[in-house]
Amino acid sequence: MGNCVVVGSQWGDEGKGKIVDWLSERADVVVRFQGGHNAGHTLVVDGISYKLSLLPSGVARGGKLSVIGNGVVFDPHAFVAEKKRLEEQGLTITPQTLRIADNAALILSLHRELDAIRENAAGGTKIGTTKRGIGPAYEDKVGRRAIRVMDLAEIDALPERIERLLAHHNPLRRGLGEPEIQASAILDELTSVAAEITPYMDRVWRLLDARRKAGDRILFEGAQGTLLDIDHGTYPFVTSSNTVAGQAAAGSGLGPSAAGFVLGITKAYTTRVGEGPFPTEQDNEVGQFLGERGREFGTVTGRKRRCGWFDAVLVRQAVAINGIHGLALTKLDVLDGLDEIKIAVGYELDGKEIDYFPASLAAQQRVRPIYRSFEGWRDTTAGARSWSDLPAQAVKYVREIEELVGAPVTLLSTSPERDDTILVRDPFQD
Repeated sequence: MGNCVVVGSQWGDEGKGKIVDWLSERADVVVRFQGGHNAGHTLVVDGISYKLSLLPSGVARGGKLSVIGNGVVFDPHAFVAEKKRLEEQGLTITPQTLRIADNAALILSLHRELDAIRENAAGGTKIGTTKRGIGPAYEDKVGRRAIRVMDLAEIDALPERIERLLAHHNPLRRGLGEPEIQASAILDELTSVAAEITPYMDRVWRLLDARRKAGDRILFEGAQGTLLDIDHGTYPFVTSSNTVAGQAAAGSGLGPSAAGFVLGITKAYTTRVGEGPFPTEQDNEVGQFLGERGREFGTVTGRKRRCGWFDAVLVRQAVAINGIHGLALTKLDVLDGLDEIKIAVGYELDGKEIDYFPASLAAQQRVRPIYRSFEGWRDTTAGARSWSDLPAQAVKYVREIEELVGAPVTLLSTSPERDDTILVRDPFQD
């Protein structure tokens, strides 16, 4: 059996929870390969809802190995809090069921503080971050001053690591008018939690290599979405990691040949949380309809999502960048009852028609979508479990999406219920 990489093909919030839930039940190993606890999705298992931010979805399934890869920035205190909350719900999380890459970089309190200071700065450009320290932690990682999970097992060496870190942060804080941080405070912060983290520490690259050779099915679980990728997204209104499928290899320690089937989770319309360009946004009754019908509020932030029509240009670009083999199309039922449905099939930029989303922020803000209109459907798609259960116009809409983005729909979700899914191809099938 093959492996599967799950990525969001829009701005995140595509409804990964249900699809990942279904896939994680069938996987042997579930790996988080990027991001931090700024992402989130909800799993419903045996009628119980589990809200996950940092931990892989495998923790909600007995007999699975969950792995936090080196591409993740890891907040040890957030981990302890999330683990406690899930254990209170009845889950068992042990070093036998969860491993954390020893070379993953840590998120510390100073990262959270810096994130909030920047975001709240008067006159600053708001990115719309979750203020959880993800960006500053990645900055320290590439700046070669991060404290990593492995350092928690070498307490005697921590003071040197902390001094190197503060040699950057304290001058920065002085410049921002903030008090300096004492090395002793960071040392206390780390030593207070080290014993709860180190039992889970592992050479994840070797562990995954062994599990792959043993024939285990591996699910690589991405966070956010392609348009939030640090290179390929709506920069600077993006997250601070690579969210695309290629990161599954670098962020786990397995080579690209291990990735397997790339499944692009794709919403039947478009949403985004936070600031930044959004060509098909509908700040009107249509957007209100989609937001209310789709219950569009962020899992982590609770923020209301911006809503708009399906953008085939963006998804076609995501298909190419990720090497997406097939789409998992979600929330089709939200469109039930609309008289007219639109799809952006191209853009107009400065009087010229283009078939791509430009990289320049200024150009992204100037593009105007070119729409193709479709007749809506009155019959419901909710609960459909076969193509024959769908209204003819709904089938036509799905087929149009496939043609426009250049990828087949391999899974079609018709409600939040996990069984309300039309399976065309098994992503784990070789």
